[in-house]
Amino acid sequence: MSNDKHWGGMQVDLDVDGAQVAGLPRFQQAVFQGRRLRQFAIGLGALAATGWLLAFFVGLFAPQSLWPALLVNQSACLLVLVAGLQSAWWVTQWRARALNPVVQVVVADEVVAPVGWYERLLDRLSQRWLRMLVQIGAPTLWLAGWSLLTLLSIEQVWNLALPPAALGLSASVGAALSLLLAFGLLVLERQLAQENVAQWPEAASLAQLTRVAIICLVLSALCLLLGGETSVWPVRLAVLIGLLPGLVAAELLLRALLSLFSPQREQLEPALLARSFVADMLRWPPQPLLALQHELHNRFGIDLRQIWAFTYMRRAFLPVLMVVAIVGWSLTGIHEIPMQGRGIYERFGKPVEVFGPGLHAGLPWPLGRVLSVENGVVHELATSVGDTPAPVVAEPAEGPAPAIANRLWDASHVNDKSQVIASSRADKQSFQIVNMDVRFVYRIGLSDQAALAATYNSADVPTLIRSTASRILVHDFASRTLDGLLGEDRVGLAEEIGRAVQADLQKLDSGVEILATVVEAIHPPAGAANAYHGVQAAQIGAQALISRERGAAAESTNQAQLQASIARDQATASAREINATAQAADLRFSAEQKAYASAGQAFVLEQYFSQLSQGLANARLLVLDHRLGGSSNAPTIDLRTFTLPADLAPARKTAQPGAAN
Repeated sequence: MSNDKHWGGMQVDLDVDGAQVAGLPRFQQAVFQGRRLRQFAIGLGALAATGWLLAFFVGLFAPQSLWPALLVNQSACLLVLVAGLQSAWWVTQWRARALNPVVQVVVADEVVAPVGWYERLLDRLSQRWLRMLVQIGAPTLWLAGWSLLTLLSIEQVWNLALPPAALGLSASVGAALSLLLAFGLLVLERQLAQENVAQWPEAASLAQLTRVAIICLVLSALCLLLGGETSVWPVRLAVLIGLLPGLVAAELLLRALLSLFSPQREQLEPALLARSFVADMLRWPPQPLLALQHELHNRFGIDLRQIWAFTYMRRAFLPVLMVVAIVGWSLTGIHEIPMQGRGIYERFGKPVEVFGPGLHAGLPWPLGRVLSVENGVVHELATSVGDTPAPVVAEPAEGPAPAIANRLWDASHVNDKSQVIASSRADKQSFQIVNMDVRFVYRIGLSDQAALAATYNSADVPTLIRSTASRILVHDFASRTLDGLLGEDRVGLAEEIGRAVQADLQKLDSGVEILATVVEAIHPPAGAANAYHGVQAAQIGAQALISRERGAAAESTNQAQLQASIARDQATASAREINATAQAADLRFSAEQKAYASAGQAFVLEQYFSQLSQGLANARLLVLDHRLGGSSNAPTIDLRTFTLPADLAPARKTAQPGAAN
């Protein structure tokens, strides 16, 4: 025999202790234990399959119901227990075979060698796969399969957004069945816990896995009994129940994968593979360090009790933990205030100081605490909002305009608030309804007194501003008419509303500062928009017709004035020209008289020649004068008036000396 770290006894090696196994209690009880494990595994497996089937049909007709998640989680916890029972069954089967070995009769079969290369390849691959599966072992494959199935089933029903709903009589029936099954598993757990380690070493680990199923079933019953239309936590708990079997299944899957790297001997007694550290924690009081110590000792042979350092750490754990807790509690008195915030420091529940941005020290919690207050953060508040306001989405710069920019009168807007205003028809007084979008830009005052007032005098600052603004708007618009309201300056109207709201908030000592009031839109209700459009269209048409006629009259007047001005200017110019011509003739006549008086006949001859030159300016004359020839008196022709003869043919180019022809 060899030391067995699994159950603290001796692990049997058939090559060494083959004849001594008949005297060991666990080998003597192996057949009986295997039969019990098989019966329990088949029964619990059938219950798990039934739960999955019910969850499938319920999910088809009511996917948002509590039942699919609850049934699948219950089946998952049962499946984890089935995996543990089957893993223990493999161990009992080995012991039964070791106690009563079966003589294998070797039958010599005639082996037909494959003929083709394809058949030889398939035969070689099949043999290699079979050897690999035999080397891995059936217990490892089954445990990994059960664990994967458990994890996948939990993942399929994981939904923390399930709505609460009334379950009715079926909840009571389901809770009763869950408690009944939990009671049966509790009886099984007590039997396994009371088993002697020498007779059944795996009973303690199976008892811990049974506790996993019991806890899941009890929590499921509580969810069914306490669930209702207004209770959200039972629905969330029903989904979160799957965490416990999921963690156990993940650990079993990891153990199955790690077992591939452990050497396996057919003659060495196998250890239970489906042991769970998470399941071992389900004891009172919880002893995680002790469970870890046993795990290291059983798996790797490391005994932490023999290490002085770990012994000292175990003794000093509680004092060190207490010191760390005291230091951590003391650090709760140090507060960090961000740049955009302030803090009101309360000492024993009484506000004593307003902290600015930075680090501040005070009494630890709960003796002293700091309430956060905004520091200059600006908010925008609409007087009316929808029931389910949509989240603010940043619109692209090049994309279409956002929906809030739609100010058409024929559509209702989410931020519009209806107001009653005065109306007059002939000599009767009535009222009208208008829709408007008024927004307030506000912040908490920057003074310490404003911060205290906003924190202690107002439970909900936006609601206070909205209610105050609604009262101011009702009072202010009660005396206004639609035409006057639509034609009034919005900037002045917004300033008037803002001053009134700020005055009321100061009376209430709210600590709120109104920075700006913006009137986004004022228009009639959507139902009356078409009628008011008609009235406005008629008014605009009449004003356009009046403006058109006034323009035509002004155009005619200006045209007449232009024609009269042109005629007057032309007459003035003609009179001026005639007067100037007469004055020029008079001056010329006076000058000629003076010239004749001084020159006499020469002036007359000169005038004669001048007039003759003007008259003959365009005539072609040939003048012959007998006085031009001198004493010979030969006839002479004045050639200056004749043009030279010109050859119209182009001149020939002269050859350059030395040029090659």
